[in-house]
Amino acid sequence: MALDFLAGCVGGAAGVLVGHPFDTVKVRLQVQNVEKPLYRGTFHCFQSIIKQESAFGLYKGIGSPMMGLTFINALVFGVQGNTLRALGKDTPLNQFLAGSAAGAIQCIICCPMELAKTRMQLQGTGEYKLKKKNYKNSLDCLIKIYRKEGLRGINRGMVSTFIRETPSFGFYFLTYDCMTRYLGCEAEDSYVIPKLLFSGGMSGIVSWLSTYPMDVIKSRLQADGVGGVTQYKGILDCVRKSYHDEGWRVFTRGLTSTLLRAFPVNAATFATVTVFLMYMRSEDNLRECEPGPVIQQPSSL
Repeated sequence: MALDFLAGCVGGAAGVLVGHPFDTVKVRLQVQNVEKPLYRGTFHCFQSIIKQESAFGLYKGIGSPMMGLTFINALVFGVQGNTLRALGKDTPLNQFLAGSAAGAIQCIICCPMELAKTRMQLQGTGEYKLKKKNYKNSLDCLIKIYRKEGLRGINRGMVSTFIRETPSFGFYFLTYDCMTRYLGCEAEDSYVIPKLLFSGGMSGIVSWLSTYPMDVIKSRLQADGVGGVTQYKGILDCVRKSYHDEGWRVFTRGLTSTLLRAFPVNAATFATVTVFLMYMRSEDNLRECEPGPVIQQPSSL
């Protein structure tokens, strides 16, 4: 159990390093002003960030997901494993239910983490450019939000995060279970790692597609209030105003960068976990491709 937890942390760290630049692009596309857009699309956003802020600009806010990584993995492994055992049988439905339970519980850490990440990613950009840079890092961001708004401020976007994470984790584990069964992953298979890479990457894509519109709403709610101006009263108000101002396409904004990120992030996570366990375990083989950690958001994936 301890070794699985440690492997999850290492694999999750690899996933964050690979995927964070894509997440930065996704967030900026999701919250940019539709009347005065800074970016024409995913690749233009990448180019603009590197040109104006250097490559380090793509890694703004990475401290927050890195800080929450250990705790999120502990919750995901513990809840998913215990729930699956409590349900009795390793079936596709139970994989979905166990994954959903893990997704729901980890929102406690995921929500504040993503709030800090979003605020850091937006700081000093676009309509926020002229405003003073209030946050030195992710921890400083959370501390200042807490002092100003209390626990409610730190948990801004919790409901939308819960609605996003619960089914997305369920779909992730369900898809991963189905993919590994179909591909016939076995410890003796010389292609087990490529199969894990493919299964993890595809599972990440499916999980994101299942709840992406809610991720757009979550990002907007967590970015709302920066600079002292609040636009949305809640989830439904955000949905209504976003649709009224920008049409249905608003709910797919940033999807390209998200899907580009989903595959390599989850592939990197699974490959790292597998190699780590192969070197660290004294046994000669591993169990059949058992569900590994999913570091998203996340997020989800």
